Amino acid sequence: MFDERNLLLEARHVTRRFPASGGRVLTACNDVNLKFYKGKTLGLIGESGCGKSTFMRLVVRLDIPTEGEIIFRGKDLTKLKGEELRQTRQHIQMVFQDPNSSFHPKMRIRDILCEPLMNFGRIKASQKEETARKLLKAVDLPGDFADRFPHSMSGGQRQRIAIARAIALEPELIIMDEATCALDVSVQKTIIQLVCRLQKEKNIAIGFIAHDLGLIQSFAHQIAVMYLGNIVEIIPGGEVEKAKHPYTRTLIDSIFDPKMNFYKKIEPMDSEIPSPLDMPPGCPFQTRCESCRELCRKERPVRKTIGEGHEVACHLFDGSGKRERSMPQAEAKKNCFFYRNPL
Repeated sequence: MFDERNLLLEARHVTRRFPASGGRVLTACNDVNLKFYKGKTLGLIGESGCGKSTFMRLVVRLDIPTEGEIIFRGKDLTKLKGEELRQTRQHIQMVFQDPNSSFHPKMRIRDILCEPLMNFGRIKASQKEETARKLLKAVDLPGDFADRFPHSMSGGQRQRIAIARAIALEPELIIMDEATCALDVSVQKTIIQLVCRLQKEKNIAIGFIAHDLGLIQSFAHQIAVMYLGNIVEIIPGGEVEKAKHPYTRTLIDSIFDPKMNFYKKIEPMDSEIPSPLDMPPGCPFQTRCESCRELCRKERPVRKTIGEGHEVACHLFDGSGKRERSMPQAEAKKNCFFYRNPL
């Protein structure tokens, strides 16, 4: 789907485990394999607690995976230390969900924007005013905002400042952790338009975490669906309606139609996500899937390519993308945990 010559960063078999009480282990990310390409946006969606933010924190080296590699420019980020790691950080930046908590409340916008450049010796103190105004202009904010403090700005303006700070070092990859979820819908649109414009101008790769499938499909080039730390499906951005995995289909059915078909009936997910501390063997979605079979409870499905840029980890589909013969609905319901154990 994408030119491999533009491959920027690749996560290979990345797993992150955290120790829990009683000698148990919480697996936040389980054998994750994803790729980031220059000038392309990879959207990562899933329910709260599925491991999206944990994975992206591993990509920016705010944490270290338990297993696996994260290859950037031919080097494994998980093994970098000291000055080499510090120099690499300027090429991968992050925009957090709450920009206000990532700003020092006593620093003016000028200092917030120029601090990364000063840290890497890119500018002198005498250049801060001019540089800050250029960065503000790049995110469609007035130059005199450089004298303000973060608390005197709206949420949308603060998020633009966070984006301006992220692009200050001219990174090759920007990770955006639910950067629009706290904003009004109208403001979300302008922020997404800004991000898309900057991406085209600077050929930046973007990793975008979101809950809103309708939002992410409007601009992402590729979408990865995560469930309990596992990537269950990868879909081309503009082809969400072709999703195959039962979990992805459930997500689609639980929201307004991405194509704005308001006659489509919304089917909410009534069941709760299982505890990641007590994961059954086999498919991670088996306890909520109406089509669960004996094989699903025994073997964890691997991702299969079923179309151009389309991969799915589900025993219900063969390599051609065709759904294998399913069991009768009555038997499927009998095998589903939440039909056997209603809430």
